Amino acid sequence: MTEIIRLQGVTKQFRSVRALHDVSLEIQPGVTGLLGPNGAGKSTLIKILLGLLKATSGSGTVLGFKLGTQSREIRSVVGFLPEDDCYLPSLTGVESIQFAARLCRLPAIEALRRGHEILDFCGIGEERYREVETYSTGMRQKLKFAQALVHDPQLLILDEPTTGLDPDERNAMLNRIRMLSKRHGKSVIVCTHILPDVQAVSDSVVILAQGRVCVADSLQELSRPQSPAIHVRTIGSSVPLAERLRADGFSVEERHHGELAIAGAEATAAVWKAAEQSGTVVRSMTPARNSMEAIFLDAVQDTSRANS
Repeated sequence: MTEIIRLQGVTKQFRSVRALHDVSLEIQPGVTGLLGPNGAGKSTLIKILLGLLKATSGSGTVLGFKLGTQSREIRSVVGFLPEDDCYLPSLTGVESIQFAARLCRLPAIEALRRGHEILDFCGIGEERYREVETYSTGMRQKLKFAQALVHDPQLLILDEPTTGLDPDERNAMLNRIRMLSKRHGKSVIVCTHILPDVQAVSDSVVILAQGRVCVADSLQELSRPQSPAIHVRTIGSSVPLAERLRADGFSVEERHHGELAIAGAEATAAVWKAAEQSGTVVRSMTPARNSMEAIFLDAVQDTSRANS
């Protein structure tokens, strides 16, 4: 088995509303960003993967276990961070994690040891001995992450994992996700509206719109622009370089801070030639990449037009 999730024709109907429409998908190991506008079917898909909802039609597997018939086995090897709070009042942080570990059949002492270990990893210090209802939104977010990790799952499904985190804690959370994937070999599905988070950690991207899969590909392929282009930064004014390139027939877009975007298959050689002719010093030259925002908007708009 190479893929961690395989779906064939999964459809979910709620009376007159079709939340998922013929979803066929393969998700490979690594970090996958799950994106889509509100009402696209992301939450419904997650609940079906976890066995909390039954698909109206279609079939699939999660880590080799069959949807619908092996839901308990699936949940035993998957860690889930929900978007909403999920804690028991009056329990401290460490008691909450120990309780989650006990639900996964860890012995009491091992559950406590494992709880402290995971809380250390998640950046929760002495606050672990406070009652959870006194936690800030960011602290509760880290606690939910610890609950998802405590039983050492093969797959993590994280629904809006950076909600409520300040910039430093957000970066720390993204670093933990990278570490779990790269160093510990875990697969992660990150469902979020924060597009830079997806671009920062994901190996591949799945975009849902109107209950359909409109994009499913590696981030590297999606980020590659349709036409070859490079971004150039110069020391000093970039105007002479831009004018020289335009005179040579190249399309040049002036971006922020004087950066130039030059399109064309022979752009790299042309930049060096034009820089020499115009007396411009090139500071950096990098291949152009599509932004996650552009990828997302193009995919959603194309789906809307196709189904209108």
